Amino acid sequence: MSKIIAGGKWRFNALPLVICHSLVRQQVEQALMKKILKGVALLTGFLVLALSWPAWQLYEEIQKAQSEDPLVWEDAIIALESSTGGRVRDGQEVVFVGSSSIRLWDSLAEDMSPLTVIQHGFGGAKLNDLVHYARRLVNAWQPRAVVVFAGTNDISPGATKSPQQLLESYQAFVATVRADQPDVPIFYIGITPSPLRWEVWPVAQATNALIEQWSDENPNLYFIDTSAALMGRDGEPDPDNYRLDGLHLTEQGYRVWRDIIRERLLDEIGAPEQ
Repeated sequence: MSKIIAGGKWRFNALPLVICHSLVRQQVEQALMKKILKGVALLTGFLVLALSWPAWQLYEEIQKAQSEDPLVWEDAIIALESSTGGRVRDGQEVVFVGSSSIRLWDSLAEDMSPLTVIQHGFGGAKLNDLVHYARRLVNAWQPRAVVVFAGTNDISPGATKSPQQLLESYQAFVATVRADQPDVPIFYIGITPSPLRWEVWPVAQATNALIEQWSDENPNLYFIDTSAALMGRDGEPDPDNYRLDGLHLTEQGYRVWRDIIRERLLDEIGAPEQ
């Protein structure tokens, strides 16, 4: 704010204050509008999800995802065993196991070529669910390598496990798998940021850090970080990488995964023998 002389008297020039106030108001309005648009997008996503599934099926999936009892997924596990059980097992397979982000990866086999993959993703799987079903979904295949994506369903607003708890669950999974294959390479895809669960992202980051550190300290354990590639220029999850539900990846998001995960697998275990 400046002073000017008019008629021999000092007067304040209020113009800078008006301009400053206007700029601040614009910034506040833009930030508020951004939050409103995100909220509308998430609400639209839930409505689309609700309309695309029968109400009873939606309710059942939500109830399962909230449960801590692995047995709620028994039917899904039986279905997976039925769909992949007839395939020839030659020890060259890479088992992808985890939650719905693995299940919904429609182009997984093509994206990981020339690697041979077994796609064992189910519902809202949590890390302890993978521990419970590891022998059936992983050990039964005696795979060449294992890729894991789980933990995101353990970290949600209002129902978040601690990073230490999740590390211990992952350690239990690794121990179960390696009871049969002590040296099998296991790759953990770090928990990803998402618009739906953005407020608990710091907990996810802390969990990723613990699992990455533990993986670095043990042979044939690998941590794959895709979070930075899924972010936008504003430092938040790029909405183009996520479906309307604000949680699951779009085709673009899966292309991000493809490029990072395939390269890491080929670097560490190489192409399969012909």
